[in-house]
Amino acid sequence: MVKSIVFRNTTIRFDDKWQGPPIVLLHGFMESLDVWDEVAEELSEEFRVVAIDLPGHGKSGVIEQVHTMELMADVVKEVVDYLSLGKIVLVGHSMGGYVALEFLKDYPQYLAGLVLLHSTPLADTSERKQQRDKMVFDIKSGVKVKLAKEHVQKTFASDNLERFVQKVGFLKIIAINTSNDGIIGALEGMKDRPDYRDVLKNAKVPFLYILGKKDNFISPDVVQQLDLPEDSKVVLLEHSGHQGYIEERDKVVVILEDFAKKCFK
Repeated sequence: MVKSIVFRNTTIRFDDKWQGPPIVLLHGFMESLDVWDEVAEELSEEFRVVAIDLPGHGKSGVIEQVHTMELMADVVKEVVDYLSLGKIVLVGHSMGGYVALEFLKDYPQYLAGLVLLHSTPLADTSERKQQRDKMVFDIKSGVKVKLAKEHVQKTFASDNLERFVQKVGFLKIIAINTSNDGIIGALEGMKDRPDYRDVLKNAKVPFLYILGKKDNFISPDVVQQLDLPEDSKVVLLEHSGHQGYIEERDKVVVILEDFAKKCFK
């Protein structure tokens, strides 16, 4: 059931499905909770699944000019508290992964497990920060539609674009409908986010890292730069770009189900 709460005078939308041990899903940049529909439907057969529109995305409002990872983690906590979820398995895709890492830093007592899906604990490089600045400039210059379409295309492995043409179109619509202020706020927040490697290294909960072999944004080689926590598992999706929960949905659902069952034992 889609609901909303008010946080700092701004509406935050979320979807709450079924009942059972809670899994919270956080979408990526220029996406919304709607991208999780099929995954959430399958997971909800055994779990309570909550998906959140992060600030400035979907039907959640813009809170500030810069949506820091700390601010977005506070939004997640507000929803978790409102629903009285207790301990959760938190799944963050791409930008949602950055928010999940900030949540781990600020609210570790809420977590039963953590999943990063096509994300990284590393801070932006200088080159990546310049790319985000260029995107901000492009948005302000009125070329959002072109930028949104190009971004979505790049999130899929090139050899999956034809197979998932309807999904690509769906994500393009979501990206185009994301407000300029929402896009800019997220870009500025991601650009200034800290390095979370030590936070992840010291995590006291089970950790699952899912990466795509054909990802154009997050290289699987990132694992070599990390000291993972003791209870960790890394999964490489052979046929996925940056959208493994779509490109290899069935496999990802099984992996998430098995991980969540372990976390809630």
